Amino acid sequence: MFAQNELKIKAEVDTDTAYTIDPLSPATAAFYSAVLPGLGQAYNKKYWKVPVVYVAIGTGLYFYLDNNKQYNRYRDAYKSRLAGFNNDEFQNLDTGRLITAQRLYQKNKELSLIITVGLYVLNIVDASVDAHLLQFNVNENLSLHPDYQFGEETQMAHTVGLKFNYRF
Repeated sequence: MFAQNELKIKAEVDTDTAYTIDPLSPATAAFYSAVLPGLGQAYNKKYWKVPVVYVAIGTGLYFYLDNNKQYNRYRDAYKSRLAGFNNDEFQNLDTGRLITAQRLYQKNKELSLIITVGLYVLNIVDASVDAHLLQFNVNENLSLHPDYQFGEETQMAHTVGLKFNYRF
C-alpha cells in the first residue's frame, strides 16, 4: 500500500587527520595544577601561561605578607600602649588610630588571602578547561561559510538572500 522511500546517506570520513581523545587529560591537567601551580599549563603545552600563574599568585602572596606585617606592627604598638609604654614608632598616634589601623590591615590581609586562593583555583580551572578545549575537532568541514546573494534592484524594493552551507 504505502511505498517506502529509502534514504541513503553517503558519509566521507577523513582518516588522515584522525586523532585519539584522552578523556583523562583534563583531570590530569587539573591534578598537576593543584599539586604545583603552572604544571597543568605546562602539561597542556601552554608554556606562556606558567609565568602568568606565578606572577598572579606571587602578587597575592606579597600583599598578604605585607598586610600581615603591617597588622602585627600596629597590634604590637597597641599592646605596648596598653601595657603603659609609649616609646614606639607610633607615639604620635592615639589609641583609637592604632585600633583603626589594625582593622584596616586585618581586612586587607583577609582580602589578599581570598584573592590568592581564588587565583590558585582559577589556575586549576584554566588547566582543566584548556585540556578540554585541546580535544575539540576544529577543521574546515565543521565551519559555516555564509554566502550573500543580492537580488536585482527594482523600483519598489531591494531583496537580499542569505544562504548557509555546511558539511559534516
